[in-house]
Amino acid sequence: MVNPLILIHAVLAEIGLFAFLWVVVEMLNPSEIRIARAQVAALIGFACLYFAWLVGGFYYIEVYGLHVKPLIKASDAKWVHSIVMEVKEHIFLFLPILATLTTALLYKYDGELIDNRDARLSIVLLAGLIFLMGFSIAGMGAIISSGYRFALMTGMT
Repeated sequence: MVNPLILIHAVLAEIGLFAFLWVVVEMLNPSEIRIARAQVAALIGFACLYFAWLVGGFYYIEVYGLHVKPLIKASDAKWVHSIVMEVKEHIFLFLPILATLTTALLYKYDGELIDNRDARLSIVLLAGLIFLMGFSIAGMGAIISSGYRFALMTGMT
């Protein structure tokens, strides 16, 4: 059975990622109301990514490292952990940091964003990067889950 922490981790992360996509959309043609909505979206994204980070870390320590990782590494799909999980872990470390930076920039340049193209572009690029990085690691999570199922099906239990 799938651990419920995986579902919580994935749902929080995806809500957070879509919140940063919302930031991108609002910043493409900013107005005072759109900037305010972008700030709300960034706070939602920031909170969701941090909670996803915490839940994912707890799952990794309590479940993945003890039960899932050894099965994957003992199977013919050991590359799933050695490559995909390692890349996922390192990319995932950046998301809450980028979310913090993006949210802080939205509040720092609050009244200037309509006229300050450089600040607006920085926010759009950071929020877009969060979205792209996040969905790339969601795909990596699917590969890792498949590696675990492969290990179970091939009798690595």
